Amino acid sequence: MVEKGKTYVIMGLLDTDSIAYAVGQTIEAMGGTVVYTVQNERMKRIFIDRSKKLTAEEKERLNLRYCDVTVDGEIEALFKDIDNLGGVVHSLAYANPKTCLGEEFHTEAVDDIKQALEISSISLATVVSHASAAMPEGGSVVAMTFDTRHVYPGYNWMGVCKAALEAVVRSLARRHGKDRIRINAVSAGPLATKAATSIPGFSDLSGLWATLSPLPWDTDTARTDVAHAVTYLLGTYSKMITGEVLHVDGGASIIAGELRPHEK
Repeated sequence: MVEKGKTYVIMGLLDTDSIAYAVGQTIEAMGGTVVYTVQNERMKRIFIDRSKKLTAEEKERLNLRYCDVTVDGEIEALFKDIDNLGGVVHSLAYANPKTCLGEEFHTEAVDDIKQALEISSISLATVVSHASAAMPEGGSVVAMTFDTRHVYPGYNWMGVCKAALEAVVRSLARRHGKDRIRINAVSAGPLATKAATSIPGFSDLSGLWATLSPLPWDTDTARTDVAHAVTYLLGTYSKMITGEVLHVDGGASIIAGELRPHEK
């Protein structure tokens, strides 16, 4: 359970179908205060202001801050302005789908790879370096990842970024243990989000889960289960867990080959 009255920063809100929104709604239901970040005003205007899934009152209630994680000063300013911080969710990832994803792994777009690594992996360290000062009594940080033990078609350099992200999680866990700040990650199965639509072959990836997952996996409804796992790692019931990757994927990541007909 998250701590009632504490503030939790959810970084990377895109729209109401995003993992970030599901996590935020779960935290609020438990009595926590949520601050969401969006990249800039343009993204807010496109995905929040024009949303037909939110009422005008719901839009007004959202506590939104702008934060581009490629700009260190914006991250610093964000956490200087947050009181009673209990935890942070890093739900951020980006790779140019034309150069870093798709059928061919090799690319000459090195700058695009660097950008993907900065946003998807390195930014976690920058976020924690500033957020830690706002958690003098300790807290929790959770990053969102995707199965890095296997290579999936089309995922290419984002798979590399997620592997790097998990390495950053472990290094931060070691660094901030003395500060009583726990750093973990949740590895979610494929979810039907706006971000997922930019992954070439996402429909094939989600279909693959039907052949792998021992538990029935629904790409629409499973985001709630993922959000529950994130809030568990943010809360007091997981206070001796750090540096870990919690898989919330229906068990697909442990399966060798495909499920046999009698197992489905």
